Amino acid sequence: MIERIDYDKCDQCGYCLEVCPSDVFRREPGSGRFYIAYLDDCQTCFNCELECPEGAIRVGPFRKERPQAWDCGRGSGFPLPAGRGSG
Repeated sequence: MIERIDYDKCDQCGYCLEVCPSDVFRREPGSGRFYIAYLDDCQTCFNCELECPEGAIRVGPFRKERPQAWDCGRGSGFPLPAGRGSG
């Protein structure tokens, strides 16, 4: 997950907004400053950190566990489709 944006380094170039596949970033109206609007949507892909020319974004190596589509019904809390599974 994204840990922080270092606003002392950030030059507001907008690369983070362009490269994020989850659309996590937004620009503040008025100031134009970028911020992390949807942290829970971060996929920890590191695109923003890798593409930031100023090194202003820090992404941590861990993210929250999310149920995977192929794990449905196997302890994920989601039921298996009808006719699937044991029993």
